[in-house]
Amino acid sequence: MKVNKKPAVSVGGASSEQPVLVVDKISKVYQTNSGSLIAVDGMSFSVNPQEVVSVIGPSGCGKSTLFNLIGGLTPPSSGKISVSGMPVNGPHPSISMVFQEESIFPWRNVVNNVAFPLEINGVPKAEREEHARRFIQMVGLEGFENHTPSQLSGGMRQRVAIARGLASEPKLLLMDEPFAALDEQTRLLLGDKVIQMQQELKQTILLITHNITEAIQLSDRIVVMSYRPGRLKRIIDIDLPRPRTSEIVSSEEFGRYVAMIWDDLREEASKGMAAADSARATT
Repeated sequence: MKVNKKPAVSVGGASSEQPVLVVDKISKVYQTNSGSLIAVDGMSFSVNPQEVVSVIGPSGCGKSTLFNLIGGLTPPSSGKISVSGMPVNGPHPSISMVFQEESIFPWRNVVNNVAFPLEINGVPKAEREEHARRFIQMVGLEGFENHTPSQLSGGMRQRVAIARGLASEPKLLLMDEPFAALDEQTRLLLGDKVIQMQQELKQTILLITHNITEAIQLSDRIVVMSYRPGRLKRIIDIDLPRPRTSEIVSSEEFGRYVAMIWDDLREEASKGMAAADSARATT
């Protein structure tokens, strides 16, 4: 598949399919000692079945707030979020979350970490361990089932977290900067693994990231956020062929997307720097 010299851009990501995730005019306002702080302002977008969508924006734009809102960890000030037509009013059984910080249990071995959500749901031990081993194999950790997190590298621990997120077979896998602590080589190779699993499982994924390469490598569409308050700047369709691997990073087509998104982020980050300089000048 060829990519147009000017990459495709959409404003809404419309589709004839029923979206898995709908974010409808979501806002979040925090009350601080100095007044109200608008973290997210009127964000709207959707994620369709079997789609990978990334949310990217400058530091402080509200990406992590958006992650918490969609995951049901904090309520919105206004707007609605739904998964497969069901409202998200708290932690949702159809959403699995993978966090930036290591979230697997240090006292549990790999198989018991991956099987944890099934244990919570009352799945019998033999059945949940068999199910967990399937996902352990899928993330390339066969042979490490009985290892504890302290015996694994950072990349391996994050693969355990991803396997655990997938083990409950969620309608939406929500990931917040899952590779942020990893070196670039490990990040790219783990991205290949995520793509492989997503294709095999036909999984719907929403990825929160600050990494342009990661977003383009993994995504069908990229939601670009403005500087605070976080608003929808635009949605970019990534018209690169699948199956997709990290080898595509060196292609000319990939470079066009990097330049386009960097232009957006540079513009928004400059606003943040100007705001910070202005605040310092007044103190």
